[in-house]
Amino acid sequence: MYIFDTLATLDCRGNLKVSNADTWYPINRRVGQVSIDKNSTDGFSSNNLISIGSFGSVYRGTLQENGTNVAVKVFNLTRHGALKSLKAECEALKCIKHRNLLKVLTVCLGTDYVGNDFKALVYEFMVNGSLGSLKEWLHPSPIPTDVDRPSKNLSLIQRIKISIDIAFALDYLHNQCHNIIVHCDLKPSNVLLDAEMVGHVGDFGLAKIVLESTSYTDTNMSAADLTRTTPYCVCAIFSWLNHLRFLVSAEYGMGSGVSIEGDVYSYGILLLEMFTGIGPTVEIFKENSNLHNFVEEALPERVLEITDPILVQEVESDAGQRRKSTVQDCLLKTYRIGIACSVGVPRERMSIANVAVQLCSIRNGLYAAGL
Repeated sequence: MYIFDTLATLDCRGNLKVSNADTWYPINRRVGQVSIDKNSTDGFSSNNLISIGSFGSVYRGTLQENGTNVAVKVFNLTRHGALKSLKAECEALKCIKHRNLLKVLTVCLGTDYVGNDFKALVYEFMVNGSLGSLKEWLHPSPIPTDVDRPSKNLSLIQRIKISIDIAFALDYLHNQCHNIIVHCDLKPSNVLLDAEMVGHVGDFGLAKIVLESTSYTDTNMSAADLTRTTPYCVCAIFSWLNHLRFLVSAEYGMGSGVSIEGDVYSYGILLLEMFTGIGPTVEIFKENSNLHNFVEEALPERVLEITDPILVQEVESDAGQRRKSTVQDCLLKTYRIGIACSVGVPRERMSIANVAVQLCSIRNGLYAAGL
């Protein structure tokens, strides 16, 4: 892909206008005019706000030329590191293309309607949001907040398939690109779901490109970068204010550079969360406990006890002891993959390629059982 430099301005109607300029970063094609809210008279409408991140906000927009919905990530340039994040994302995305990676359409550079610097990335729109959007997919409320909206419950087979999608994306980044790409920020909010519930890994703002001839220690993450990483790229727990616990990667904490093993750890924690329905920083985890240990200590006898109640209900309602046994075996194997990915010693973690193979085998077993 090739990303061309574009100029972006907001007119008095609140439309984001994109015009071509000199080449800045490579992307596949140019986008004409993007309307954030054609009825808006006050810039970017809060009604179209999708999410707010460390370096900016994501809005829903529309391509005026064909009515296609897009997601526009507007960078908050007053935040330290925002421009670095934009450049890192463009650099990581300029030469990669995979069905399980979020597709960027263009980069917008220019000024807004009051003359301030404006920088944004335009992505294809994911209609089903992210795994972490309001925690609706992974942690749905037991009491419906809107009777007119269907509940966002992921079935067992959907969770397996999304897990495979994420593994395929990481395998591509780690093993199939010309240079190794380490995502560094894998978490539920960075896994987007399209209309067919296919998973797409996005947000490469912290990504690091590792040249094949370069050691990982040449690509160290700064302390500032580490404060913006998530509980997913880490393997030890410590407490901060108000007993808020974060996990910090042991290898990062000791000053080592980023590595694909850090991504694998994040994947393992995400996998465990997807099937337990429990986040890695909930209050049930005390000083010497974490999600990895919680699951490991429960296997194999208490596999259903630690599983998301929504999935347990699915298992219990499915007639046939043979199918129930198949599902329990599937859960046990999946948890063991998550544990193998999130062990404390990086070199002992399962390779993401092996993860993909094993999860595909689990999926095929469910298909064979008629699930």
